Amino acid sequence: MEVLALRKKGNPAKKRTIAEINEKIRKRDVQVLTTEEMKELVESSGVEVAYKEVDIVTTGTFGAMCSSGAIINLGHSDPPIKIHRAWINDVEVCHPGAAVDLYIGATISSETRPFEYGGGHVIEDLIRGKEVEVRATAYGTDCYPRTKLRTTLTKDDLNQFYLLNFRNCYQRYACATNSRDETIYTYMGKLLPRFRNATFSGSGALNPLMNDPNYETIGIGTRIFLGGAQGYVLGEGTQHDPGNRFGTIMVRGDCKKMDPDFIRGASFNKYGTTLYVGIGMPIPILNEGLARKTAILDEEILTDIVDYGVPRRERPKLGKVSYKDLKCGTITINERKVRVSPLSSLKKARIIAETLKSWIENSLFYLSSPAERLPTDTTFKPMKQTEEIAFVNNVMHTAVTCTEDDEIKVVAERIISRSVNHVVVSDDEGRLRGIVTSWDITKAVAEGKKKLSEIIVRKVVTTTPNESLEAASRKMAQHQISALPVIDHNRRVLGIITSEDISKLLGR
Repeated sequence: MEVLALRKKGNPAKKRTIAEINEKIRKRDVQVLTTEEMKELVESSGVEVAYKEVDIVTTGTFGAMCSSGAIINLGHSDPPIKIHRAWINDVEVCHPGAAVDLYIGATISSETRPFEYGGGHVIEDLIRGKEVEVRATAYGTDCYPRTKLRTTLTKDDLNQFYLLNFRNCYQRYACATNSRDETIYTYMGKLLPRFRNATFSGSGALNPLMNDPNYETIGIGTRIFLGGAQGYVLGEGTQHDPGNRFGTIMVRGDCKKMDPDFIRGASFNKYGTTLYVGIGMPIPILNEGLARKTAILDEEILTDIVDYGVPRRERPKLGKVSYKDLKCGTITINERKVRVSPLSSLKKARIIAETLKSWIENSLFYLSSPAERLPTDTTFKPMKQTEEIAFVNNVMHTAVTCTEDDEIKVVAERIISRSVNHVVVSDDEGRLRGIVTSWDITKAVAEGKKKLSEIIVRKVVTTTPNESLEAASRKMAQHQISALPVIDHNRRVLGIITSEDISKLLGR
């Protein structure tokens, strides 16, 4: 990338103000670089020169932002209705206010097309100008006598249609992988068994919050690029965790002015729906420190490789990785090369940064000073739980085991003497090799089979000690089985849990 020739501007020691930069925007005398151009300039000429010559650095990110949604006002019907429940295109929407105010959450799935269509798609469809069907029910009052409503609307029929996102633009994201023996489907996408792939999100060095990590220019009222239109930061987003570089923002913007190229409904296979949101933020270079911070490189941004195969709040961390390595397509997990793929679009993030740069250069976008900066001391606390949750390690017991070399007769005797229906097959080091059931043994005897290796079930559904009992039970039902061997991360057999164990616990 070639950085444009820049004009010398004043005394580099003098700090700038947002008012001064806005005056330059008005006169079309402002010097704007995208964050990638800024990094190149700093590398070639140094921080001091970059500060002297650059007024604004533009950033961008485009990815799934699940804590997104939109507020709409339908207007009053005749006779009027005080909505109790409502659906748009068969997606149930929240009714947080009086009468005809609704909130469309991005992750709510359609009742007729679950996992395929949801709130994020409704928002996109409305932005595109498509007609949507609205259904509503109510209990009826003297002043709002109507109890049922069905109509079709477009965005032009709505009084207000505002994007209101509680948590967007994470400073960075963890890299996700999976230690289980089975594929899992998460908000980090499809994760293959035994660390066969990894996924990540975020634009790294292009990310808005990563270019102003102390939030010197970001806070309540900061004007931003949001979904192809101008929007605003309302303050810190939910789960804002600046101490761990997981800062977030809450944002608002007018959906009627947005561009569907930067707002896209999406679905994650077997997980649910979401909304891809494009956000760009101008970083005014008010001091030399900000010039230095906007020169941050992907190799300087580290994140954790996290095992999503462990279904707990505190998942195991398998090491650190830089965004430079993530963007290269392969990372190392347990001394093995693993393919890694992005869930966000770096290409779109660059387009956002370039678009915002163009708006500023053409006096279409002005900076705003935050009324209050984002906090830097917020602590993200876990949920307080007053109800005890049962996990597999609460009910697991010692498994009856055998080896592949054992005779079927020996295993049959073991089943009878131990009064069990499942025998786990392991190797000399205790690692799982398969499982046999009393039915498998009975069938083998009837067919005159002698070798245990002929009847072992090799593809075994397993669990771990820290999996919730609810998840383990759901896994049994899904696969129509009655037991799960309990293994560690090295596939060593720790025990077994059966449907009888779960029934006994629930029956207490």
